[in-house]
Amino acid sequence: HVQLVESGGDSVQDGGSPKLTCAASGYTDTLSCMGWFRQAPGKEREAVAITENDDGTTHYADSAKGRFTISQDSTLNTLYLQMSNLKPGDTAVYYCAASDMGGYCRGGHMTAYNYWGQRTQVTVS
Repeated sequence: HVQLVESGGDSVQDGGSPKLTCAASGYTDTLSCMGWFRQAPGKEREAVAITENDDGTTHYADSAKGRFTISQDSTLNTLYLQMSNLKPGDTAVYYCAASDMGGYCRGGHMTAYNYWGQRTQVTVS
């Protein structure tokens, strides 16, 4: 089993650059992907950025490209999401997620992620 704990969510001004952190513990050696998802009010949860643990390949939603950067520390147990130039449309609950389902996770489908953090709120105004 894997536990995920997010931190870093907050209220930020338009154009702000917060950084989210996710600490993973447990059987993290089994993970194939880790990623960040978000869910805005009235919308479905969507993948924002994914990283593949075997080689560090990253995938970004179009809305995140050029503004968000996903990264991990050398142990692969801490996941980060550096966000920049935030807009009100980025206001959402952000989730850290992890998958031990192999390559299926790289598509960013929610069903491929079996471990989820408790979520953290990011509000842009």
